[in-house]
Amino acid sequence: MGKPVAYAVVAIVALSAVPFVAPRSEYAIEVLFLIFLYGAMATAWNLLGGFAGQVSFGHAAFLGIGAYATTIMIANGVSLWVAVPVSALLAGLYSLVIGIPAFRLRGPYFSIATIGIGEATRLIALNWTSLTGGASGLTLAGAPPLVQQYFAALALLVAAVGLAAWIRSSRFGYALAAVRQDTDAAETLGVATTVTKTQALFLSACILGVAGSVYALHYLFISPDSVFGFSTSISLVIMPIIGGLGTVTGPLIGAVVYTFIREQFAATLANVDLLAFGVLLIAIVVFEPRGILGIADRVRGMRRARPPAGADA
Repeated sequence: MGKPVAYAVVAIVALSAVPFVAPRSEYAIEVLFLIFLYGAMATAWNLLGGFAGQVSFGHAAFLGIGAYATTIMIANGVSLWVAVPVSALLAGLYSLVIGIPAFRLRGPYFSIATIGIGEATRLIALNWTSLTGGASGLTLAGAPPLVQQYFAALALLVAAVGLAAWIRSSRFGYALAAVRQDTDAAETLGVATTVTKTQALFLSACILGVAGSVYALHYLFISPDSVFGFSTSISLVIMPIIGGLGTVTGPLIGAVVYTFIREQFAATLANVDLLAFGVLLIAIVVFEPRGILGIADRVRGMRRARPPAGADA
């Protein structure tokens, strides 16, 4: 067992013990739940945007499909154990519908297209009132206990990060890296670039579909603006960039920072969190495009380069 795996196991065990060590600290459990959920969502986006370099601004569509599918099925008596995987599958199938034509575009044209796809999905949900409730949204009668939600989000995060770690060291991961570096060169080397990108999008969408289920079961209310909104898609982009784009742990670090800033500002000063994210992103892009992990690498490099005390004596 390597050190990264050992550290991961220790972290999972420690986090699993939190509800039992501090059972009355609902706020701490709530914050950790959000970190797990946002971390899984950011990791899902990173499979396409980080590993393959295909920057999408419409990923909220998959989160929303998962949330709505779960809500509608549970409201009609479908078991939760059936609703969640079906929701993930529906989100994945939707990614195939939009991904195949969208991947005809490259670079900023693809990114612009995803904005249109995300907004079109939101408008469909807003106007399909017989199914989605329109602007009034949909509600669920009751939520599972917070501890159960906590472990569900933790399991989703572990699965998402584990999948990302496996992909990065696999042949599929190397193909994604080739696509990120140069699509034309990757095709010359025999990589089926469109298929590779579509597979990454499908996996990303399935994870977000499950995240949408967890989101709906936690908040008990969803609306087109809350789950399909452009701000949701932007948050999925922000977290991996803050932590470290194209890395395994970067999206999780970004989720911690994102949750901390939201918790500090969102409840007291409206929209100040958006200003904080904007300033942070500008600083990262200007000084260290690799995010917080890049800053950590710089610090380690400076420490290695520093001569030992008394070396000049």
